[in-house]
Amino acid sequence: MNRNTNEMEIIFDSCSENEGFARVAVAAFLTQLNPTIEEVADVKTAVSEAVTNAIIHGYENEVHKISILCCTEGKTLEIAVKDNGRGIEDIEKAMQPMFTTKPELERSGMGFAFMEAFMDGLEVESAPGQGTTVKMKKIIGKGRAGWTIQPN
Repeated sequence: MNRNTNEMEIIFDSCSENEGFARVAVAAFLTQLNPTIEEVADVKTAVSEAVTNAIIHGYENEVHKISILCCTEGKTLEIAVKDNGRGIEDIEKAMQPMFTTKPELERSGMGFAFMEAFMDGLEVESAPGQGTTVKMKKIIGKGRAGWTIQPN
């Protein structure tokens, strides 16, 4: 076994109450990489957006299963959030900032934009009627090479 890798998977109901559970579970798994508070916040925000998209758009508030697979290799965290819901017809359009299929819910349409901004990689795989998998990557410790404040 390569000690430089680790993996976990959770499967839970697509209830809005479980969005917080998903955030905390992934954050707890992430702690093994010794992230900064900002890195944890970035990952939690991205996971929250992906899970919320699955609940609101993928399953349209019906209760089904969402899975999250997390893998670490070195200082890189990879996350896959998967639903088996309605899927996305036009991924490129869905990823445009401010685009939403649920304007009546006062959705901001910024979910994918936030995921892209807070993570180091984002890939979306989807097919109508078959569900969606959102894959995200975060490199922990990037930009933490040394001290920026020099002692006197």
